[in-house]
Amino acid sequence: MKNGKTCFLIDDDIDDQEIFALVLKSVNPSIACVVANDGIEAVSKLTKEETFNPDYIFLDLNMPRMDGKECLQEIKKIDRLKETPVIIYSTSSEQKDIIETRNLGASDYLEKQSSVAELKKRLAHFFK
Repeated sequence: MKNGKTCFLIDDDIDDQEIFALVLKSVNPSIACVVANDGIEAVSKLTKEETFNPDYIFLDLNMPRMDGKECLQEIKKIDRLKETPVIIYSTSSEQKDIIETRNLGASDYLEKQSSVAELKKRLAHFFK
């Protein structure tokens, strides 16, 4: 199963999940997109399934139960994922969110785009 790369999207918005997965497939069809609906589900999957080692993690900030910042801190505690890039994927363009998530270990910050074309351009940057 591990010939292509795996992208793990953690986002509670179903529409955002579908758009992200479609755009990712158009950018690079060999990348599998696995989705968790919130931080608790994501951390549970990452801690219980030790063979699940995504190549990239895209993480929404505003989610119920466990927000993106808490989730990021939990992900960073998992040894096998220490080198996995975690990209914040959020509607927030607040400078404090960008700075805070970088300080917590996020490798990049991607603001959710209103246009599919713009999202495609941004994802192409990550998955060229």
